[in-house]
Amino acid sequence: MKIKVLGAGGGEVTGSAYLVETDHARILVDCGIFQGGKQAVAMNRFDLKDVSNLDAVLVTHAHLDHTGRLPLLSKLGVPAPVFCTQATLELTSLILRDSAHVQEMDTNRVNRKRQRAGMRAIQPLVSHEDTEDIIGRLIAQPYDSQLPVAPGIKASFAEAGHMLGSSCIQLSIEDQGRMKKVIFSGDLGPKGAPILKDFEELHTADAVFMETTYGDRDHKPLDETVNEFISIVKTAVAARGKILIPTFAVGRAQLMISILASMFRARHVPPFPIFLDSPMAIDASKIYFNHKELYDEELLEFIKQKPLMEDLASLKMCPSAEDSIAINKVPGPMMVLAGAGMCNAGRILHHLKYNLWKPETHVIIVGYQGSGTLGRRLVDGAEKVRIFGEEIAVKATIHTLGGFSAHAGQKDLLDWFSHLAPAKPKLVLIHGEDIPRKTLGSMIMERFGTEAIYPSMNEEVSL
Repeated sequence: MKIKVLGAGGGEVTGSAYLVETDHARILVDCGIFQGGKQAVAMNRFDLKDVSNLDAVLVTHAHLDHTGRLPLLSKLGVPAPVFCTQATLELTSLILRDSAHVQEMDTNRVNRKRQRAGMRAIQPLVSHEDTEDIIGRLIAQPYDSQLPVAPGIKASFAEAGHMLGSSCIQLSIEDQGRMKKVIFSGDLGPKGAPILKDFEELHTADAVFMETTYGDRDHKPLDETVNEFISIVKTAVAARGKILIPTFAVGRAQLMISILASMFRARHVPPFPIFLDSPMAIDASKIYFNHKELYDEELLEFIKQKPLMEDLASLKMCPSAEDSIAINKVPGPMMVLAGAGMCNAGRILHHLKYNLWKPETHVIIVGYQGSGTLGRRLVDGAEKVRIFGEEIAVKATIHTLGGFSAHAGQKDLLDWFSHLAPAKPKLVLIHGEDIPRKTLGSMIMERFGTEAIYPSMNEEVSL
């Protein structure tokens, strides 16, 4: 048996994909897209020999860096079924359709420039037809039940605590007359995060493929971050200012809504208008609301006392462009949650254009801001920024809250592995830049005596 790293290896964080091959079967665990510039775009192709004759694909969770290349399988004529949890199925469908739409819009814009230059048109990475075909092959499976997915391979999904429906995947593999268990951590969530259950403890494995995104550091404690958020909101409300929150549509938007509900119920501030200005976040929130069986005990008790929407009576959904434009006429205090999370596209740009230059405005950054994005320039203290070709003075107060991450920090990563360490598995560290994954590997060696492997892209790991 061998496992080939087709993404999120060699210090790369995106593009998760791992080909598991035995004498009798070939399956793919995750099929993510590479993100982060022209080099990443060039990597978003499969060598057909790597994905031909697949028996199945297993998906840990819905984020694009774990699902974004799934439509390529349809494009290449690979007919394998795709297994995941029910919530992952629903969120993956939403995310892949949005991704296909964005790719089509981007390609049309590029082709208009190419046409004016007398150049041939290009095609998007995947089409809507490819996307709909692969969505039609998604098959939902319950947590903690063994499923035969290929000759000699059974799989089960365990809670990972990262996003709704996220899972660690456990493979039981018959290889040359022996049974071996291989675990893929997927992305692990922080313990104690709102909404979601903590990751499930796993105890036996012959090999572990483990993410290391934040292997070199811990996040600021969540309760401190929430208190800081409440303090900012109080200040803005007292000054009758507007609060803008660039928000990732899946996960972060729902987290902020749950915190606002708790804040209103505790009477930290009286309810004020909140606008969820993102069609995708609205659809994702409906999926979250429909999966109460995945909530943690704290949230279940919270909604048992009173329905969540009673606390959120001042929340308005804004699906249309007209709804979004109308927000500009609403006086403060008020709050806008809008994408994109890094301020590199989407409706948040319009709200920033109309409000960044006002001293009473507060912008709260609640997620990672990539290098070169407008969000990063705001975090770094830019005095002026360009939005839609217009120079805008930054007079608003910019707040950066780093404790809302959906990823486990170093302490929680070590805790997750501690339950597997007594089994002495072969440990393969993936999905992390070199410093985080090697820092975590050193700590695991020191604490548990397990030496890690650090595979490069396209490297094969033999078991």
